[in-house]
Amino acid sequence: MNSVKTYTLFTDHDVYLFKEGKHYKLYDKFGAHSVEKDGVQGVYFSVWAPNAKKVSVIGNFNNWNDKDHILFPRWDGSGIWEGFIAGLTWGTLYKYAVETERGDILEKSDPYALSWEQNLQAASLVSTTWYEWGDEQWMESRWKNNSLKAPISVYEIHLASWLRESDDPKRFLNYRDIAEKLVPYIKEMGFTHVEFMPIMEYPYDPSWGYQITGFYAATSRFGSPQDLMFLIDELHKNGIGVILDWVPSHFPGDANGLHRFDGSYLYEHEDPRKGFHPDWKSYIFNYGRNEVKSFLISNAMFWLERYHADGLRVDAVTSMLHLDYSRNEGEWEPNIYGDNVNLEAKAFLQEFNTAVYKEFGESIITIAEESSDFPLLTKPVHDGGVGFGMKWMMGWMHDTLDYFKETPDARKFHHHKLTFASMYMYNENYMMPLSHDEVVHGKASLIYKMSGDEWQKFANLRALYVYMYTHPGAKLLFMGDEFGQTSEWNFTQSLDWHLLQYPVHKGLQTLVKDLNHLYRNESVFYENQFDKNGFEWIEADDLDNSVYIYARKGKKKDDVFMVILNLKPIVLDYKIGVNAGTHWEVVFNSDDGKYGGSAVEPDIFKEQQEEWMNHPKSISIKLPPLAGVILRQKKDKSYKLQRIKQHKK
Repeated sequence: MNSVKTYTLFTDHDVYLFKEGKHYKLYDKFGAHSVEKDGVQGVYFSVWAPNAKKVSVIGNFNNWNDKDHILFPRWDGSGIWEGFIAGLTWGTLYKYAVETERGDILEKSDPYALSWEQNLQAASLVSTTWYEWGDEQWMESRWKNNSLKAPISVYEIHLASWLRESDDPKRFLNYRDIAEKLVPYIKEMGFTHVEFMPIMEYPYDPSWGYQITGFYAATSRFGSPQDLMFLIDELHKNGIGVILDWVPSHFPGDANGLHRFDGSYLYEHEDPRKGFHPDWKSYIFNYGRNEVKSFLISNAMFWLERYHADGLRVDAVTSMLHLDYSRNEGEWEPNIYGDNVNLEAKAFLQEFNTAVYKEFGESIITIAEESSDFPLLTKPVHDGGVGFGMKWMMGWMHDTLDYFKETPDARKFHHHKLTFASMYMYNENYMMPLSHDEVVHGKASLIYKMSGDEWQKFANLRALYVYMYTHPGAKLLFMGDEFGQTSEWNFTQSLDWHLLQYPVHKGLQTLVKDLNHLYRNESVFYENQFDKNGFEWIEADDLDNSVYIYARKGKKKDDVFMVILNLKPIVLDYKIGVNAGTHWEVVFNSDDGKYGGSAVEPDIFKEQQEEWMNHPKSISIKLPPLAGVILRQKKDKSYKLQRIKQHKK
């Protein structure tokens, strides 16, 4: 006898929108919801399995028996199975027993579950995302902090390895414990945002979270949904935005996951040329199926609405947009126009961006991890673009790291690796990433990518950070890079925080902190970061000296900073052309002793009314070795700008 009662949360309009791919709040309908029916408390279950012969709810409440609690198929052909089970409450473990057309019984966790167990074949938990938020002030004004005209400096974090208090690879800090330590650290360091590598439920730790099974579940490794909300709440209360990694590109083939959910290719594309990822051995969503689009866009909405996320960094967009990604000739099929663009994936991304920006406006950001030159990625959909807010500037990252690997004598042959980005930096809205991908798999840590002995490595990295923070575009830095982590990132253990006992590491951390505060406090570095009027080369071609000079310009005419990079390990007396009537003062020097530098003072020792570098006047300055120096144009002769001070705890 079926002890499941008929019940529904779906209206006919809900079903219509779901089938059309236009339902963006499916988490209000699908999954397990605590409800009351006829005065009896229980749980309503609903799941999409259109090709199933039978669907039952199994769990710790019925000894995992697939005969007792059979759901009802809806009459409308939607493929939705649903029903009400009395007496169940929060914490109930459950799965769906899905009988396929062949008669096989598949035990599947709930695609819309809010919590999962922590084991290989994890079951779902009846859970809730109710939380009493305290971040009203942030939410009301966050559009100012997430704007393209705001300073955006992101600290990328893998929660399992940022900080640990145990050598046990399976013991993690709770989200609340992380909040206690992370929030004051981010606030002191001056980062405007954190980006969490995927915190959706995933079964395999070495995937770093990028092989997701529970798309609607905060991973229980670190606690409950409410614990994660507490962490986000605390960050918001302290003026720090939260970006979440989101992975709509693929999913693993775990038996309890989305793969062949009802015995058919339901969520993934049936054609392996479109539905299987050869690199990651995972399955690619069928972006042309309306119900799948509803699932994914609802998932994006879920994290932005329920968890108050300020943005989504969309993983592996390149693989989504290109039919031939990581495929040899003959392993992919061109689209109807004969080229390699995945038109269904492009349309999905356009619809995703349109939907979330319509819902949340400019208060949130979407960011594409995309490494090709796919056109118009951050342009509006109505203008033919894909609609992202920003795109990772992968070309800048590769060119910059390649340059700094070169010895000083060889750099003149690679000089324009640092100027090339200016040829395209306004084609899109760019974020400059020095991410986790650059410090794993034998690539070496950032500090060991730099050329030279230990002193030169740290000097090079300090100069690189000056270049990054003063270059147009938003910033992203992976955890540990701020203090010069010497070993590659290891996801099984804590960062090497003990390195901060050494002055050179502490000095590097202080430099990043001061650069963050300079970037945030001086609007010239962000208000025109996506505007051609905000940048001008003063000297881009001095190959022999490996010197680069450029200006950053604000909205006001006299709001100008000059950045000088001396990327040879020698002191130079250098002459620079400037405009008539301007006066300059040093405000930042990466060679300062407090940063671990050699403490060469970059004094301006001569101003001349002599034309130089196509400018009517010149100044001469002593340039420290392997250093970045920042000058500011004085607003008048009496103006005296104090050098940036080290921020004390």
